[in-house]
Amino acid sequence: MTSAPSSASRTFAGGMWSFGRIIDRYATDGYGPEIGTLRTIELAAASGELVGLDLNYPFDAGVGVADVKAALDAHGLVATNITPVIYDRRFRSGSFTGADAATRRAAHDLAEESVDVAAALGARYVKFWPGQDGYDYPFQVDYPTLRRHAVEGIRDVARNHPDVTFGIEYKLKEPRNRLFWSTAAASLLAIERTGVDNVGLVVDFGHSLFAKENPAEALSLAHETGRLVDVEVDDNYREWDDDLTAGALHLVETLEFLHVVREIGWQHPVKLDLFPYREDPGDAVRESVATLRALEERAARLPLDELRAAQAAHDAMTAQRLVRTALFG
Repeated sequence: MTSAPSSASRTFAGGMWSFGRIIDRYATDGYGPEIGTLRTIELAAASGELVGLDLNYPFDAGVGVADVKAALDAHGLVATNITPVIYDRRFRSGSFTGADAATRRAAHDLAEESVDVAAALGARYVKFWPGQDGYDYPFQVDYPTLRRHAVEGIRDVARNHPDVTFGIEYKLKEPRNRLFWSTAAASLLAIERTGVDNVGLVVDFGHSLFAKENPAEALSLAHETGRLVDVEVDDNYREWDDDLTAGALHLVETLEFLHVVREIGWQHPVKLDLFPYREDPGDAVRESVATLRALEERAARLPLDELRAAQAAHDAMTAQRLVRTALFG
């Protein structure tokens, strides 16, 4: 097993959305000023803690791939991945699962464009967050048809690009009340149905929390099946995707998640998925990174032989003592 980076050498990436205008259903004009793609890159670099960005595509009107590449290079950042925007109002009835063939074709075409953009920017993978692929009411959809469109839509893109990695970020709900790619287990089962090897899972700590999963277990499952593509960290109250700073609420579960990150030898940057509605984005990034580094340093204190012996015996109290000692001394 490849050893994981130390807490001091661990690197972090972020989502470009953390630095832009964030809206909710009440403040529909958003919190903060409108921020363009190039300014977003500048702000991300100014946080002083990020090495890369998850970039939504398409970019702003008038901003091309060459402009984005120049901005990334100028600020010492890389594109970790490209995320096609298949979740906006154009796809309100679904993207790959859209009610009409023209909408499904539009999602396919945007995904194809994103592959080209990812190649031009040297991104590691293309990420799908199919936030509109689901339903809202009982009887609204035919479930076998929904499953077929969801699986075949992503499969067709992946088959066209066998040398490209694709990651699906699952989420229980929002913006639809029920999403097809909802939990780790359901998503991994659907990925197996694609019959391709280049599609995997993005495990977001917060999405796992409010799906009522154990994030560390979900991460371990994705890795064990050979389908782990990326790791994202944030926090929430388990009822909604609040995207609070990492470790703000669930310290022990974040510690266990980072322990698994270390155990699997994760070498890529850990990505922050934050929505700082009322906070300074740079402060939110720095606070998250400081917390994660502190927790990873404590994860490194865990006596692994003792921990594994306790786990083998299902000895909860010994495991709790080891965790408490690592956290608090």
